[in-house]
Amino acid sequence: MNRQFKYYLQITLIILDFFILNLIFLISGFIFENKIEPITSNSYVEFWIVLNLCWLLISFTSRTYSTNNIINFESFTKRSVQVYLIWVIGMLFYLFFLRKFEISRFFIFITFINFALGLLFNRFLFLGIFYHFKTKEFLLKKILIIGYNETAKKLANYFEEEGINMQLMGFTEDEHNVTELSKHPILSDINNSIQIAKELNVEEIFSTITPEQNNYIYKLMNIAEKECIRFKIVPDLSLFINKPVYIDYIRDMPILSMRSEPLDDVGNRIKKRALDIALSLFVTIFILSWLIPLLGLLIYLESKGPIIFSQMRTGKNNKNFRCYKFRSMRVNNESDVKQATKNDYRITKIGKFIRKTSLDEFPQFLNVLKGEMSVVGPRPHMVRHTEDYSKIVDQFMVRQFLKPGITGWAQINGFRGEITDSEQLKMRVNNDLWYLENWTIWFDVRIIFLTVYKVFKGDKNAF
Repeated sequence: MNRQFKYYLQITLIILDFFILNLIFLISGFIFENKIEPITSNSYVEFWIVLNLCWLLISFTSRTYSTNNIINFESFTKRSVQVYLIWVIGMLFYLFFLRKFEISRFFIFITFINFALGLLFNRFLFLGIFYHFKTKEFLLKKILIIGYNETAKKLANYFEEEGINMQLMGFTEDEHNVTELSKHPILSDINNSIQIAKELNVEEIFSTITPEQNNYIYKLMNIAEKECIRFKIVPDLSLFINKPVYIDYIRDMPILSMRSEPLDDVGNRIKKRALDIALSLFVTIFILSWLIPLLGLLIYLESKGPIIFSQMRTGKNNKNFRCYKFRSMRVNNESDVKQATKNDYRITKIGKFIRKTSLDEFPQFLNVLKGEMSVVGPRPHMVRHTEDYSKIVDQFMVRQFLKPGITGWAQINGFRGEITDSEQLKMRVNNDLWYLENWTIWFDVRIIFLTVYKVFKGDKNAF
C-alpha cells in the first residue's frame, strides 16, 4: 500500500541531499576561486568524489533513507545528524591519513558547515513536500474497516502510524459486538457496509471478519466489486496460532512459519559467505600476519602460556566448535565456567588493552575462514552458558539458526560483555533475533562499519 508513493519520496530526498552536497562544493569553489587551487585540479576532484562516495556508503549502510525512517520527521532528523557526524569523521580520517594538505582547510570547513545547513534545509523542505502531498485529495484513499475487534483496532493503528495518503472513515460492526468507545466512528452494522462505503466514497474495504466467521462476507465481496470498491480480508491468525507468523508461498500454497529468515535462501548465504571470505582473507594477510607475532611476544613476556586461547563454544545448529582468541588472562582453571567481569583479577595488563580495543577477537577471522563463524552474527557463548541461558530465555536457541559472529547487532546496541541479569540477556537475544529476521548484505556492511566506529569511540562494556 502506497509503496510507490514512499519510493518517490525516498528518491526525492536522496536527490535533494546529493544535489545540495554538490551545489555547496561548487559554490565554495567559486567563492574561493582566487585563494585555492582550481576545483578541477586532481586533488579537489578526488576530494569531491570521496565526499559523495562517503555520504553514499554511510547513509545507505545506516538505512538513512529507508521508508520507515523518512515518514517520521523526528527520527529521520536524528538519524541524519548521526550519519552526518560519522561522515565528517570519515572525511577527516581520509584527509589526515592520506595527507591531503594541499586542500584548503577553510574550504573544507565551509563545505562541512554548509552541508550541515543544507541537510537541515532539506529536512524542512522534505517535511513540506511530504505533508503537501499527504493531504492532496487526488492522492487520498478512503478506507472502511468491517468489524470492530482486536485485529481491526490494530489495523487502524497501523494506518495512522504508517498509512500515507489513507483516511480511515470508520468501522462497520453489529451493535451487540461493540462494548467500548471507538476513536473512529462505528458507522453502521455489517449488512450496510457497501451502502455506507458508497455514501462516503470509500475506495477500499478491509474486512477483519472472515467468510468462515460470517457467510455474509462472501456476498459483500461480490457486491463491492460490482460497485468498483476493492475488498480485502485481514485474517486473524490468532484463531489458529497465538504468536506472530510469517507467510510465504510455494506456488499458490501459503506456508506459515514462525519468522522470516532471509539466510534460509541459498543465494543470500552465498553472498554472506563471499563477504566473510573476502574480509577474513584481507585481515589474515594484512593484519594477523604481523599482529600474531607482535601481540604473541607481549602476551608471552607478561604471562607464560599459549598465545592463542581456544575454547569450545556453541555454533550454528547447536554444534560445538573451538573458538580462537588472543589470550588476555593468566592461565587458570575457571576459563570454561566463569565469565570475564569488570576488574577481573585474571586479566593481564596487555590483556586489558587488547580486550578494550577488541584486538583479542582477531584470531576469530581464522574461524570465519574455516566456515565455523561469520564476521557478523550472534556472539558465541561457552557451552555451559548456552545450556544455562536457554533455560532463562525461551527463544535463546533460535540464535543458533545462524553462524556465530565476531560482531553482531546486539553488540552494536550495547549488549556485549558480561551478562548480569535476565533482562540484559533477553535484550541481547531480541537483537540477535531481529538481525536473523531482517538480514541483508548491506545490514552486515553497516554493522561492520559501526563496529569499527565503536572500537575507536570506545565501549564501556569492553573489559
